[in-house]
This record gives sequence, C-alpha cells and structure tokens, in this order.
Amino acid sequence: MASDQIGELKKWVGEITHIDGEAGTFRFNHAIELIAKNFGVQPHEVAILGFTADERSLHFLAPDNLRPIGEIPLSSITSLAVRTIRDRRSEAINHFSMVPHATVFEGVPIAEDRRGEQIHKIMSAPILLDNRVVGVLQVSRKAAEASDAGPDFTQAQLRELVVICETIAPCVVLSRRESGRHAS
Repeated sequence: MASDQIGELKKWVGEITHIDGEAGTFRFNHAIELIAKNFGVQPHEVAILGFTADERSLHFLAPDNLRPIGEIPLSSITSLAVRTIRDRRSEAINHFSMVPHATVFEGVPIAEDRRGEQIHKIMSAPILLDNRVVGVLQVSRKAAEASDAGPDFTQAQLRELVVICETIAPCVVLSRRESGRHAS
C-alpha cells in the first residue's frame, strides 16, 4: 500500500472538510493526483462521480474535463458506476474493453491535443458515508490497445480503493453542498 499518498490524501481531506464558507467551486484535483500516483495511472484515469441534485443520475465531480459532459441516469443497465451503486460492491475488471458498456465518456478528449482512449481495465467502488452511498470512485487503465494498458488491477489494490473511498466520502458530500449553493 502506498501509504504516503493515502496519508497525504487523509491530511488534505481533513483540511478541506474543516474550511467553512470558502468561495468558489470545490475541486478534486489534488485528490485525483494522489489517487493516480497511488495506483500508477494518469490523473485522467481517475473519476469521482456523485449524485445530481434530484438523485436520479450521476455526474462527474472529477476529472475536470468530464464535469460538463453529461449525466448517467441511475436507470442505466450498461453503466458500471450505476451497477456499483446498485450492488454497493467494489470490483476490478481487467478485461473491461470486452464488457458491454457505454463508451461515450471514453471519446472525450483528454486534452486539447489528445484524444480519449479506450478503458481496458477498471476498478469501481462505492463511496459510502454513514452506510449511505454518496458516489463512486473509479480508477482505470486506458490505452489504444489492451497490450499497452499496463498491469492488471489486484485484489489488494481494490482494498486500497475502498480505503480511499472512505477517506474522500466527506469531500463528496461537501462537493454536493457546494454545487447546490452555487446553483441558485
């Protein structure tokens, strides 16, 4: 376990959740960088999703390039994120490109000069706070070809992802409050 990143993430969460009334939109950029480093992936391969205000869909809280793209209805039958919420279960899928799933978000450019890539491997875990699902954290390995996607995710890494979900849960709730405050 890369305890340096998780320790720094816990410190960051503690600082963020104790700041009261800070102006601006809450961002997960630092958390995304730490999570990416922990799993040896790029920041654009980490996604945090939360509920919309009406709790009928999920939307991306991070990465920033996916925030404005759209929502995933909780009625979706092909969304891994929705299944993660519905089943309240973490899972690693090391052959994700072979599993039927919505690919619309994979087509979003990573940067202005860099196209999106296919997800070949993914871990998905529910973010729980007080035994209530408040979001989903996903870490993926993307590449043009499966052979370039890097090593398989392990059960030990999946357990680390669950610890990280427990750590960031207060921030997901804080983010929801912030977006509700700025929506008016």
